[in-house]
Amino acid sequence: MRYSPGELSRREGAACRRNPKTVNRYIDEYLNFLAVERGVSLNTLDAYSRDLNRFAEFLNGRGIDTLQSITSNDTVSFLGSLRADGLAANSVNRTLAAIRGFYKYLFRENRIVENPVANIELAKVWLRLPDTLSKEEMTHLLDQPGTETPLGVRDRAMLELMYATGIRVTELVSLTLNSVNWQVGYLHVVGKGNKERIVPAGQDALACLTRYVEHGRPKLLRDKTSNVLFINRSGRGLTRQGFWKILRKYATKAGVAKKIHPHTFRHSFATHLLEGGADLRSVQVMLGHADISTTQIYTHVTRERLKDIHKRYHPRG
Repeated sequence: MRYSPGELSRREGAACRRNPKTVNRYIDEYLNFLAVERGVSLNTLDAYSRDLNRFAEFLNGRGIDTLQSITSNDTVSFLGSLRADGLAANSVNRTLAAIRGFYKYLFRENRIVENPVANIELAKVWLRLPDTLSKEEMTHLLDQPGTETPLGVRDRAMLELMYATGIRVTELVSLTLNSVNWQVGYLHVVGKGNKERIVPAGQDALACLTRYVEHGRPKLLRDKTSNVLFINRSGRGLTRQGFWKILRKYATKAGVAKKIHPHTFRHSFATHLLEGGADLRSVQVMLGHADISTTQIYTHVTRERLKDIHKRYHPRG
């Protein structure tokens, strides 16, 4: 039931007198809703928590501690302060997205009469193309782990799988033995918001993964048991930070001049597929993007590369 503005205001006023809530307490309530009802990832919760609590601190500095006191001008001033502090437009937009989601929740729960951020536009963001490795650079990087040790066998399997599937590092370290369909050759991946998808793994990655599971993993486990696919030297599940350290080691060993991070595999996966003739919709499904517009940035990458090739090799480029 949605109350009239007058009735809602009267009820809110009475509720606040009985049990006053600060903006921070409503933020905690919203974050709990995201965790329990929406099942968002811990990384997303952390990001929203930082953004919304920063917003609350800004409001507190202005002496605003109730929902009814916040205006659209307050929010615009807050976003302006972020830009003044040197925050990138992408980060400002992420913060605005968090605030918008917060207010949508409050409006749906009859906590507020109107949404004060409904008409605030996103900051202008210049298109920034993602960093990718060429096919030759990727091959050189994948060849770095030695396969004489259990850790080397594991590392080769992880790098091959990241490139073959385009999965996120969080998805990689969350894989279990049951995530791999060995007969058909695909991964069952649980992505953002607990959304599930099926991604082909490819023959090379599966061959490396088979070698790891049959020979490397048992030596790392020793007398322990675990259903986690990729484990560390102590027999426990590998962390995101652990994979990041491994990647940096091999990138340095390979002499990769570009700035490389786990998402570079995902960017390269999508770019190389599109360069090879894959359709955008298929790439979207494999990446797990909810909106195809997110995937379309990789078409810009391929166009930029074609322009570079034309400039370098055409006599009038």
